[in-house]
Amino acid sequence: MHASVKTIAFFGISVAEVDVQAQILNGLPSFNIVGLPDKAVAESRERIRASLFSMGISFPPKRITVNLAPAGIQKEGSHYDLPIALALIVAMGIISQEDVFNVIAMGELSLTGSISRVVGVLPASVYAKKTDRVLICPKDCAQEAVWVNDSLVLAPGNLLDLINHFKGVQFLPKIVPNQDQVDNVKISNCGCFSEIKGQLLAKRAMEIAAVGGHNILMLGPPGVGKSMMASRIVGILPPMTAEESLNVTTIYSLAGKMDGNGLILRRPFRTPHHSASIVAIVGGGNNARPGEISLAHNGVLFLDELPEFSRSALESLRQPLESGEITIARANNHVTYPAKIQLIAAMNPCRCGYLGVEGKECSRAPRCGSEYLRKISGPLLDRIDIYIDVPEVRVQDFYQDKSQLETSDVIRQRVIQAREIQYRRYGRNKTNSEIEGTELEKYLSDSARNLLYSFVDKAKISARGFYRVIKLARTLADMSAEDSIAENYVAEALGYRRIV
Repeated sequence: MHASVKTIAFFGISVAEVDVQAQILNGLPSFNIVGLPDKAVAESRERIRASLFSMGISFPPKRITVNLAPAGIQKEGSHYDLPIALALIVAMGIISQEDVFNVIAMGELSLTGSISRVVGVLPASVYAKKTDRVLICPKDCAQEAVWVNDSLVLAPGNLLDLINHFKGVQFLPKIVPNQDQVDNVKISNCGCFSEIKGQLLAKRAMEIAAVGGHNILMLGPPGVGKSMMASRIVGILPPMTAEESLNVTTIYSLAGKMDGNGLILRRPFRTPHHSASIVAIVGGGNNARPGEISLAHNGVLFLDELPEFSRSALESLRQPLESGEITIARANNHVTYPAKIQLIAAMNPCRCGYLGVEGKECSRAPRCGSEYLRKISGPLLDRIDIYIDVPEVRVQDFYQDKSQLETSDVIRQRVIQAREIQYRRYGRNKTNSEIEGTELEKYLSDSARNLLYSFVDKAKISARGFYRVIKLARTLADMSAEDSIAENYVAEALGYRRIV
């Protein structure tokens, strides 16, 4: 008897349909899986055998062949367990082929028949809705799938519940989206800017970066609040749109980092340690999983102690900072993930950390500072829009009353207002940092243009740097609701530009 069940194979954030075909033939008892299976897929034979045995179902004493088609696609992961088991159950006559004719199934089976969590449920749900299919997924992954495909999701806890549902003995309950998650995101705390004493210039630079989506590098001695400010920038960014949330959640689903609560509603804030490998930063491995760059999509990638990262890891940032995506090229895989990130970086002025601090400088100052900065390549530095020196906090700043300082909520309202100006100009979800600089030249006033040309001639900055200054000046004008880019905005933007 022949039976077939549909499942999917993952290629980055895209999927391909796989036909699981089970056939029971006369011959010596055997159970073979063909079609380029990896180790996890090959091991599914014993998991399926044990799970069916736990329900009192034994294999017929015949030759069983399972084909995963098309055979030319490498099948990886344990999510093929459930479709293989369903195909066998249909071939054995326990349920009919019509029951699984229009479904996509994925899930890992345990030895007791329970269905365990697998990665990639959200993109599978998107694909199922697009093709008008019913998605069968583990119960623990139901909240991932239901936000996209609420009327066509079955989420059994074990294989017996699914069989009873198809036989009409006991139907599976309808999955309802968890609305508590939407309410909780409003009260989740990432810290407030009112907790930062002093550092008025640095806080303004962070607001500018949030408005235009600009990359920023903070330089200052240890303990002055660089990491504290970086961690609070998510609190002043506007909330993600439904499309942005779906894209971010899809990446986290493929990376296996979902917690079962459905869509990710807060902008990501990723803080990899400086010892992280290039695979951890970029992504890759046997399954070409997304790395920190992609996990920060539509959010913030914070690199503390920037020069301490490996040179190869830092150079891997150059492509996504320009294009908003990262391509992972391997011998058997070429996968492109979205990586629209805002880079927030922090570093000490030198290795000892106290260059420019009277009484604390080392004996090699100031040469140690220039040597430390040279660990970062010129092309990467050229992609950073804002450089800000963060000095030590003054004693009088400690006397500031927290209640008198601006909160993140107040700053966020200004950021949202300035971003609305950009959205009306370019279309939804486009900020100044993403627009071609040539499109913004027309907004320069004559005096601003002359100042910028004079600066370029003297400082010999690159063409990329030239247009990044214009983008930053455009953001400053938007913060003041000015249509034209005046000379003072160009002057302030040039003040944030470091000439290396």
